Amino acid sequence: MAIKIGRNDPCWCGSGRKYKVCHQNFDDKIQHFANLGHIVPEHDIIKNAEDIEKIKESAKINIAVLDYIEENIHEGMKTSEIDKIVYDMTTDMGGIPAPLNYEGYPYSVCTSVNDQVCHGFPSDKVILKSGDIINVDCSTILDGYFSDSSRMFCIGDVSEEKRRLVRVTKEAMELGLEEVKPWGFLGDMGQAVHDHAYANGYTVVREIGGHGVGFEFHEEPWVSYNSVRGQEMLMVPGMIFTIEPMINMGKVDIYTDPKNDWEVYTKDHKPSAQWEIMVLVTEEGHEVLSW
Repeated sequence: MAIKIGRNDPCWCGSGRKYKVCHQNFDDKIQHFANLGHIVPEHDIIKNAEDIEKIKESAKINIAVLDYIEENIHEGMKTSEIDKIVYDMTTDMGGIPAPLNYEGYPYSVCTSVNDQVCHGFPSDKVILKSGDIINVDCSTILDGYFSDSSRMFCIGDVSEEKRRLVRVTKEAMELGLEEVKPWGFLGDMGQAVHDHAYANGYTVVREIGGHGVGFEFHEEPWVSYNSVRGQEMLMVPGMIFTIEPMINMGKVDIYTDPKNDWEVYTKDHKPSAQWEIMVLVTEEGHEVLSW
């Protein structure tokens, strides 16, 4: 990380303060880790205090929409109804659903049921029935700032086998969160997620992971949950990323529907679960911005 800025120049972060009293020590510490061969973040993914407040405003919409869905999702509901709720609530609150038209995705939300791993299309033909589990993945743009989170829901009389998958997946996410702290590594978080899932007899999807978020829908870093403690990118204050493990009841193998090139399923058609939170690395540890 080559720094080409004078000690008395304005800091790159936009604070207006001199570099030497703002981020020089921060950059020196990052450079130390880079010299040791670690992957370190670039400045363009570090959020300042103003950015963080604007991202939190976006997250308020995301949380409100998921709260409403949590209160109203039910057996007999079409997943297309969830899509309409997300679009109507998000736009009524001044936001834009981030998935809509993102790289050609045609809906405002992802609704992934049972063996769908992610990117499930809302549809009039998909009607929630007793025994289903569903992930509702909601993402919001407000004034150019992005937020992202998802929740699992159990519909009606769900088997203990499926409920356990949903519960363990949330536990894995929470154990990963405990590892988020400044000057640690994404691999610390990833291994905690991975170990809990496999200890419970499950597998963790390899090809799809979390991501940085805030300025864009998907930023650096890519976040793996099949990673090793002490590896992957250095976590520093001002980084924001998602923790969103996709955990399969059966084998790890997945495939993408060739008809639409979006919907992802488990190859063995056993259920998959995912919880997603958006996390800020702080000076003291972390703060969950969207859930």
